Amino acid sequence: MTTTALSGQEESATTVQPDPAPPRSPRPARRRRQRPIGGRVGSTALWIYAIVALIPLLLMVANSFRTTSSLYSDPLGAPWPIKLDSYRKAWTEGHFGEYFTNSLLVTVGAVALSTTVSTMAAYALARCRSRIFTLLESVFISGLMLPIHLAILPIFYLLDGMGLVDSRLGLMLVYAASGVPFSIFVLTTFFRQLPPELEEAARIDGASSWQMFIRIMVPMVRPAVATVVVFRFVPIWNDFLFPLVLLRSREKYTVPVGLTTFFGEYATDWSSLFAGLVIATVPLIILFLVATKQIVAGLTAGMSK
Repeated sequence: MTTTALSGQEESATTVQPDPAPPRSPRPARRRRQRPIGGRVGSTALWIYAIVALIPLLLMVANSFRTTSSLYSDPLGAPWPIKLDSYRKAWTEGHFGEYFTNSLLVTVGAVALSTTVSTMAAYALARCRSRIFTLLESVFISGLMLPIHLAILPIFYLLDGMGLVDSRLGLMLVYAASGVPFSIFVLTTFFRQLPPELEEAARIDGASSWQMFIRIMVPMVRPAVATVVVFRFVPIWNDFLFPLVLLRSREKYTVPVGLTTFFGEYATDWSSLFAGLVIATVPLIILFLVATKQIVAGLTAGMSK
């Protein structure tokens, strides 16, 4: 009996050790997705194009910080020591300060006016389904088929009768009106992609039509608005024909017309010419750097649907 008790105590004291878990097999490494040959060739071609396109821009900026004598002696030399005399000459003697201010006033005013009117009109056209609004939308979009520069003579006579020739306001109104068809075309498409349930919920909460438009709908189409702003800012800033025809006073010239005059007066002063080109280009570069994210969002909206 004692032996049986001792053996029972030994069995109870002995703990059964579980079998060790088998070692885990290493997880197979994820195979990296290889890009197709066509995609790699396209990316390489785009990088090569970007580098080739940047070379003239970099040369323009670098040569604007040099003197004209050094440009003649060493055209591809480094801009050292840096000289800012060419910018001072272009801004003051070349009247680029006036040209830059005129272009900024006309371009910003035209883009702001055109975008504001087009946003309100596009929202109304997107939400109203009657035949009258369909006809109005067709009338607006038909303006895309007529290049605005073909109407330069009637526009001149119209502004002359209104006393707006040689006026920055008249030029601003022409640019604003010419941008309405494109802006309505883009913004109407974006407004139609927004669900009407948003407006119904806002009306239940007591929001008026104006509050609903300003606080809900416009923020949701911000990428489209940014796209419209950029696509209208660039051609207005670079336009040469309308300022040349509609403006007569040098004090009201925009940058493209003033740059042509500047090239005629300083044809041999290459450093100042490069400085003038840099001044004319800087606003466009800043605009694209600031609005790149919104532009990409606006151009790619709806692609994942």
